[in-house]
Parts: sequence; structure tokens; C-alpha cells
Amino acid sequence: MRTINVSIVLFNNNPETISKAINSCLLSELVYKIYLIDNSPTDELREFSKLDHRIVYIFNNANLGFGKAHNIAMKKSIEECTPYHLVLNPDVCFEEGVLEELYKFMEENTDVGLVMPKVLYPDGRIQYLCKLLPTPFDLFGRRFLNFYPFKKYIEKRNEIYELRFTGYDKIMEVPYLSGCFMFIRTKVLEKVGLFDERFFMYLEDTDLSRRIHRVAKTIYYPYVNIYHEYVKGSYKNKVLLKYHIQSAIKYFNKWGWLFDREREEINKKILIKLGYKI
Repeated sequence: MRTINVSIVLFNNNPETISKAINSCLLSELVYKIYLIDNSPTDELREFSKLDHRIVYIFNNANLGFGKAHNIAMKKSIEECTPYHLVLNPDVCFEEGVLEELYKFMEENTDVGLVMPKVLYPDGRIQYLCKLLPTPFDLFGRRFLNFYPFKKYIEKRNEIYELRFTGYDKIMEVPYLSGCFMFIRTKVLEKVGLFDERFFMYLEDTDLSRRIHRVAKTIYYPYVNIYHEYVKGSYKNKVLLKYHIQSAIKYFNKWGWLFDREREEINKKILIKLGYKI
């Protein structure tokens, strides 16, 4: 039965980490195919295709970027009429039953286009990956001004921007959900399109979440959880930082910098719904 296709984009990843992600998916009989889209310079990771007949390995022989590589598999989900597609990071793992719970939720709530579960660090701490649509300050300010005298203001802003005030303990509609785990209704992808391939890396999840939010609900579901290593690469690597800055510029050029009426309306609506006093 064709129920869920999974895409995992690879680039010189640790084989042990990849194995955990793949095996998490193989626990579920709902998974029809797991597409390993390899952006690495060599095809050494092809060995993973031998683990199970559901694994399809695609070697790009070039680093196409995050979104463009995932789009290869997402197009196949649309062509195959697979009802759901899971965009999964290779540094994510989860226990048996997670996909079944999310599938059940999506089947019972046909107005939902995208769902993300609670995301934890390996040590059990919560990751604040539910966000409002970002302003330029949310992206540039907290990256470059996170020191005195701005630090307190940035921490206060993160309480709102990352919806920390909610406690992350209830189902809530969120306009920007992390690309580490995007459980998407394929019919919605047919409406809004796939990842915008102008984003090589970073912000492509923001852009896609926003487009899905226009036509369907984008939901955080805290009753199951996944584990995400999440190393914040752009904080440690200058090349990744460059990609992050370039993507942020492209995002704001697309949607608006200081003036983005849709962003203002969506964020205000979400905050009111979540009980935040504006």
C-alpha cells in the first residue's frame, strides 16, 4: 500500500547517523519508499540501498542543495500518487509508532497540510523549532547582535518568535515549521509547488511552510517526539554562514523586508490564537 514516501538528502554524512534515520523509517509498514538523494562527491553511501527493498538510492554526482535534492523525491511522490511525503534530515531518529500517530492525525484532519512532532535533542531537551514568519531582525539580529546590550531584547524576542511562551505542550497552528521533519500531504504540494530551488540551503523550509500555510493548516503535534542532533552548522562554519545569509536575502527579496503585510497578519493571528497579549 502506497502511504508515505520519505526523502533523506545526504552529503558526506556519518554512516552511523544515517543508519539510525533509515532504520527509524523501516520500523513502519506505512513507509512505501525511502529515497536517499545523495549530493556527496562519491557514491560510497550507496551501500545503504542494500538494507531494504524499499530504499531507492539516487546519486546526483553534484551538490544540488537541500531543496532541489528533496524535490527529486517529492516529484516522484506526486507521480506515484503517494498520499504523504516525509522530508527527513539524516540526523533525525524516532521510535516505532511515531509515523502511525502522525498518519492517523492527518487522516482525521483533512484540512491539515503539514505536521511536525515535538523535536528533542538526544539528551531530551526540547528544540524550539516552531516559529512565526521571520522579520529581518529575527534572522540577522539574533545571529549578529546576541551580546550586551542587545542580548536581553533578543531573548525576549525569541520568547515570541519561537513561541516559547506556549510551553510546546499543546497542538498549535504554526506558520513556520522546521525542515528537519516535514510530514506533508502530497495533494497540498500539487497546489503550492515544491521547495523553491533558488534557496541552496536554509530558509527553503520557511518558504514552503509559508506557502502551505496559505492553503492548509500547518500544525505542531506534541504527543509524539523525534530526536534531532541539530548542530547549528552556520554558527560554526563560515561557508554555511554564507549560504544562510544568501538565503535570508533571497527570502526577504521574495516576500518583503520591512513591509510584508501578509507576515504581519499571519503572525498577529497566530499569536492571538495562542493567547499571547499583543
